[in-house]
Amino acid sequence: MALFVSIVAFLTTMCLVFGVWFMAAGAGTKGDVIRQRLDAVRMAERRGSDSPDLKLVRDEMLSTVPLLNRILLQWSWVGGLQKFIYQAGLTVRPAKILLLSAVLAVATYIVAAYLTGLAILGLFAAVVVAGVPLGIIALMRRSRLRRFEESFPEALDLLSRAVRAGHAFTTGLELIASECGPPLSTEFRTTFEEQNLGLPLRDSLLNLTERVPLVDVRLFVTALLIQKETGGNLAEIVDELARVIRERFRIYRDVNVKTAQGKLTAGILIAMPVIMMFVLGAVNPSYIKILFDDAAGRTMLVSAAGLQILGSLLLWRIVHIEV
Repeated sequence: MALFVSIVAFLTTMCLVFGVWFMAAGAGTKGDVIRQRLDAVRMAERRGSDSPDLKLVRDEMLSTVPLLNRILLQWSWVGGLQKFIYQAGLTVRPAKILLLSAVLAVATYIVAAYLTGLAILGLFAAVVVAGVPLGIIALMRRSRLRRFEESFPEALDLLSRAVRAGHAFTTGLELIASECGPPLSTEFRTTFEEQNLGLPLRDSLLNLTERVPLVDVRLFVTALLIQKETGGNLAEIVDELARVIRERFRIYRDVNVKTAQGKLTAGILIAMPVIMMFVLGAVNPSYIKILFDDAAGRTMLVSAAGLQILGSLLLWRIVHIEV
């Protein structure tokens, strides 16, 4: 009887010990840790509700259609397109852009081939029109990055004043996110929340350079990382960086003034062939009609359009000088 009682007591004790151990281990499982971090991210997004563009949980879906998403994941360049779209400040998925380009290309090819009777001209027009959505995104991206770049020195001044006043560097990031306007506030709020939720500051700053591919931002991050490793006066470093950026903008404006005549000349040379064709078509339609009716004329039109685009790109490259 005593042996039976001892065995029952031993098994009961073991069950209690293992029960407590499983309960303690279950509270720290990987799934629970991930769930807690995601809850913290959602709370951070709610705290940043005044900035609707704040989104810390990355949406890696290239399309809402599972089959199309799996197909697009096989192509590495689609990831670059997704990053390109994000840098323009858009939330549209890459699949929608590709689908829109494809629909425009097919519709343009059908219309151009039917009107001109030349398949190669329809193909050329389709290729040009298919690039319109990407061109619009590129313009939006350029405008957004330009706004960021123009506001960046003021943000650095705010960060410098915060550091001089005794605040921590991360508090300066939060001040930029709350005091500046978008897109500056959006990107710095994302950086602040990333490091606030446990991501190392180095990784948060490197993520900033990926989201905002500007030379000034890379200089800023590089200077901060060097200062973290070697030490130094952070306020003076930030002030000097702001001065360098402002000086670069001054030089850029001087270059724009000196190249204004070249840009005007390039614009006139690019527009002149198109304007002359419309003028001749209005004055003497039979003189231009042969270019569309004859096969050799259509070939010449396609060749001229291709050379015109090539010449425009070369002229645009010559008159636009990077500073």
